[in-house]
Amino acid sequence: MHNKKVEIRKAKDSDFLSIHHFIEILENQTFEKEKQEQIFFENIKNHHNIYLIAVVENEISGFLSCHVQNLLHHNGLVGEIQEMFVTESCRGLGIGHKLINQLKKIAREKEIIQLEVTSNIKRENAHSFYKNQGFINTHKKFVCKFNE
Repeated sequence: MHNKKVEIRKAKDSDFLSIHHFIEILENQTFEKEKQEQIFFENIKNHHNIYLIAVVENEISGFLSCHVQNLLHHNGLVGEIQEMFVTESCRGLGIGHKLINQLKKIAREKEIIQLEVTSNIKRENAHSFYKNQGFINTHKKFVCKFNE
């Protein structure tokens, strides 16, 4: 299985259904497809955002989204990974590493000065993964929800 070819490419409109499915698995909940589709199309059309797809043997097997903002407190562009997912059957193939490496390459080209990621406190495997990719745990995130 480790000999499978992994391709990383930019996301296209036609990738929505796969990404919608991945988000539902990632968040362990159902999302309104039409609303999520509208958000997806808006996000991939924004030239600041970076949406990457991992393809293994012609099958979409993962994705990463990164939103980029020009922030005053950093005096420049900062990219924040919003979602990242690799299908269970393709974990261990280095897909996550390849997604992050492609993101870093694009970030350098866009002169992004920093990449950030927030990961749920329960996702300890994800924390280890990001540390192994060179991310440093420097902040705590505080959330104030309005719909619960």
